[in-house]
Amino acid sequence: MKKNIYWIIALLFMFSNNAIIAQNTTEKQIADSIATTVQFRVEGACEMCKERIEEAAKGKGVQKVDWDIASKMLTLHYFPALVNINKIKNRIVEAGHDLLNKKAKDNVYNELPECCHYREQDKKAHDAENINTDEVRGIVLEADKKGQFNPLYQASIKWLNTERGVLTDSLGYFSIPMTSSSNRLIISYIGYKSDTFTVENPSTLKVILADDQQLQNVTVTNSRRSSYISTISPIRSEIMTAKELLKAACCNLSESFETNPSVDVSYNDAVTGSKQIQLLGLSGNYTQLTVENLPGPRGLATPLGLNSIAGPWIESIQLTKGVGSVANGFESIAGQINVELKKPAVGERLLANIYINEFGKTDLNLNLQTKLSEKWSAGLLLHDNFLNNSNIDFNKDGFRDLPTGNQFSMVNRYQYNDSKGWMAQMGIKVMKDNKTGGQTSFDPKQHQNSNSIYGLGINTNRYEGFAKIGYVFPQKVYKSIGLQIAAINHDQDSYFGKTIYNANQKSLYSNLIYQSIIGNTNHKFRTGLSLQHDNYNELFNTTNYQRTETVAGVFFEYTYTASEKFSVVAGIRGDNNNLFGAFLTPRLHIRYEPFKGSIFRISAGRGQRTANIFAENTGILVSARQLNIIGATSGKAYGLDPEIAWNRGISFDQSFRLFNRKASLAIDYFRNDFTNQVVTDLETTNEIRFYNLNGKSYSNSFQTELSMEPISQLEVKLAYRFFDVKTTYSNQLLQKPFVSQHRAFLSLDYTTGNNWKFNYTITYNGQKRIPSTLSNPIQFQREAMSPDFYLMAAQISKTVGKNKSMDFYVGAENLTNFFQQGVIVSAANPFSPYFDASLVWGPINGRMLYAGWRMRLK
Repeated sequence: MKKNIYWIIALLFMFSNNAIIAQNTTEKQIADSIATTVQFRVEGACEMCKERIEEAAKGKGVQKVDWDIASKMLTLHYFPALVNINKIKNRIVEAGHDLLNKKAKDNVYNELPECCHYREQDKKAHDAENINTDEVRGIVLEADKKGQFNPLYQASIKWLNTERGVLTDSLGYFSIPMTSSSNRLIISYIGYKSDTFTVENPSTLKVILADDQQLQNVTVTNSRRSSYISTISPIRSEIMTAKELLKAACCNLSESFETNPSVDVSYNDAVTGSKQIQLLGLSGNYTQLTVENLPGPRGLATPLGLNSIAGPWIESIQLTKGVGSVANGFESIAGQINVELKKPAVGERLLANIYINEFGKTDLNLNLQTKLSEKWSAGLLLHDNFLNNSNIDFNKDGFRDLPTGNQFSMVNRYQYNDSKGWMAQMGIKVMKDNKTGGQTSFDPKQHQNSNSIYGLGINTNRYEGFAKIGYVFPQKVYKSIGLQIAAINHDQDSYFGKTIYNANQKSLYSNLIYQSIIGNTNHKFRTGLSLQHDNYNELFNTTNYQRTETVAGVFFEYTYTASEKFSVVAGIRGDNNNLFGAFLTPRLHIRYEPFKGSIFRISAGRGQRTANIFAENTGILVSARQLNIIGATSGKAYGLDPEIAWNRGISFDQSFRLFNRKASLAIDYFRNDFTNQVVTDLETTNEIRFYNLNGKSYSNSFQTELSMEPISQLEVKLAYRFFDVKTTYSNQLLQKPFVSQHRAFLSLDYTTGNNWKFNYTITYNGQKRIPSTLSNPIQFQREAMSPDFYLMAAQISKTVGKNKSMDFYVGAENLTNFFQQGVIVSAANPFSPYFDASLVWGPINGRMLYAGWRMRLK
């Protein structure tokens, strides 16, 4: 009977496949003439890999072949009598694709298009600090009756209610990208009951199938850190993920750095509520701020720009110390901060957030995203915050510590992707911000422009339009061309006591980038053209300052990747400024990894920017100091030269195992030397002077940081930083004011299995130099140095729900209730010549409690 069945099957295949089987064929030969199905893993990365692998596998004796991109498994139907399986595998390897026990030649692999370089992508996928796409990875094991664990081959891993799934390989391993449409993962295997469980974050899972046919022991062994250093890129960048931003309230961008040891955030003055960042000991003016690689708040938006980007809008932040890429412009001196917003095509369909603190400040956020068609997606980001409490006055000096008012902002954007190479984004941004500050009794209807009660009013309207259009060549995905465009109109009407400051800025930016390779993907380049056009019109009391500044440039950047251990990025750009003439910006980045996990980087380059002395120094506006621009020359910005600096840096990143878990140590040193600087001189009492640097101005920054996980789910981050920042003031080299030489940082983050999250941060700030006030009357004098102080913050949050998850969070800032006493000089008489609200070295308000609620729809 068995022999008859074989004959029947053989006859069927003989007709369907035109196979001729001799009548005297033995039973074994008949069996060999029947198509056999096998599966094995073939390394690859994309649709082009799929086409190449399947084409290589085809040939005589092969009936059908299919390679799955997600699982990397090749399913092969072939006739063993007509072809040897090893010949098929050899053809695949010769095409450039690795097998489990056979590796393609390096020269063949290197000739593959960049998108097909699966080895680099596989390295990233298994390095948790370098994952750009969230993934869940793990192993599925079977527990036999003797208690031994065996890997399960081809167990199914799939997201609930989606078509996205993978199979485990021969060793039981799998990796599957996270998806915004589901956080419920199904694991199933023939003979066992399927089980479903929730995965909130990128994780490594250990799944054991017990002999009672139940899935058991799903264990999260480690997860990606909330912030990490990219180990692949020659340009050293720290990635702060959305998970990092949830450790604090993060109502706006300025608060997003409260858990980061590299960036200081401080108040510009004691009246306006505006904040600035410090990086490498230099003010935020020297850090290039971009939003999705388009110009962010700059120029007139500098003082309030950090407050204008809502925290719930932010997907991630990339922080680069020192000079960045020439493709992003010439302005970065201390570093670059690039903010990525929530994208229309990915992420939650809805995110709602409500925040309120004990002062009465309330923030409302709503993010909406939808797919309009196969090619189009749309997103709407809304933010509204308001504060009506005019009695916040911790040091009892009669002045509001924070201005009251309302800010509304919106981003409406659209995204296009035809899956054939064309991609585009376009949208508009709107911000309306109205603030009232000054003395607690100030009423603008009664006291504006009077000599009785001091008050301020800032009314800002900002409109932006942007577009990004790109094309990736389908058959050569290493080759692409893109155009970035942005237009901005920023209008501000304001008064500070009896000082008037009305200003308008119109800006146009465009950047055309083309990238490709030279020979092979070891030699990449990008080149392009850029244009930055700014028109400023500023009225300071009765004096009008106008300028039109146009900078046209061309750039070229070459990336050489010798191996996984060594790579170089060398770039140069040439620009012509209609006010200051032509200049060159060279930049160099080198990465070397002599041993696995030990990475050295070196960077050097030039930066140049134009100072906006009023917007960047609100101390002029909120004090009685007299303005004095020394050595002004007509035809320039305020009559001053551009600021030019050279930055050099070296860093070392080491990953290792500590407490049997991943840990990392980072050490970096950066030196910045100004060849010219617009010096802001507060050393003369009752006067603020601006002049071109005459002497030395430099900053030295040293930082070391240790990240570890001493016990499961507890992240610990320790950091120490030293600054040596000096500038020549009137022929005297002095320490830069309001900068701590020493700063220490500790952050503890703990997550429980039932989605409770605890965060605690403590920061030590060393002494800061205060500009001299010795020529003031004794009652208006201040100490030459501030005291050192500690700041503490904590937050507790709880996540409930699955696809419609909700977060409840409570927290406190400045737990020790430390704040600067006597922050405003001559606060009792704000119209006297000694009134000064610019000498801020510490917090201006004390302990603050807050609570919030957040809801997501996947």
